[in-house]
Amino acid sequence: MIDTTTSAELADFEAEFAAQLALTPDAQDLLFRNARTANTFADEPVSDEQIKAIYELVKYAPTAANSQPLRIAFVRSQEAKERLLPLMSEGNRAKTGTAPLVAILAADTDFHDELPKVFPHAGEAYREMFAGNDEARVGTARLSAGLQIGYFILGVRAAGLAAGPMAGFDAAAVSKEFFPDGKHEALVVVNIGKPGDNPWFDRQPRLSFDEVATVL
Repeated sequence: MIDTTTSAELADFEAEFAAQLALTPDAQDLLFRNARTANTFADEPVSDEQIKAIYELVKYAPTAANSQPLRIAFVRSQEAKERLLPLMSEGNRAKTGTAPLVAILAADTDFHDELPKVFPHAGEAYREMFAGNDEARVGTARLSAGLQIGYFILGVRAAGLAAGPMAGFDAAAVSKEFFPDGKHEALVVVNIGKPGDNPWFDRQPRLSFDEVATVL
């Protein structure tokens, strides 16, 4: 079936749903509809103040037992990039090399040591439970860090920056190189900055509500 929907019809359709949301349409566009994965970046730095502001916003989003297992290594210097680039998949090296900032997002598999601090009403009991169950601990670290990765990408967009998340890299080697303590698993690498020339591919199709959801 050929999709004959016009741009005006699509705008009317999106406006209908935008009216149901508390965020302003401009904020919805910034975070979702107009946001794209960037493949080129402008030669404009990302400041420490910006990355701190991103973290201070997204840290409030939920994780299992408030566990907050995400750990971040920000790669900015040429020396650090030279350590990272050989570990990226070939197709990701050029854009990673030109991004003004790169974030390596990892799961701390020993997150449970912080639970008495961040989950005070039951943290000690949870810490002991996770200490005795490696499978549950690692699974929770990966799941909650995965949630935080999504929040982080939205935080980057909220700062007016473009994010380019990538899974194409040698995760074991990146973990060893940038988190040598052995308790962190690198999950995603994200290029961050203002978009450069021809930064986007064409928008790819999205599944509709009816294709993914069942209301019981």
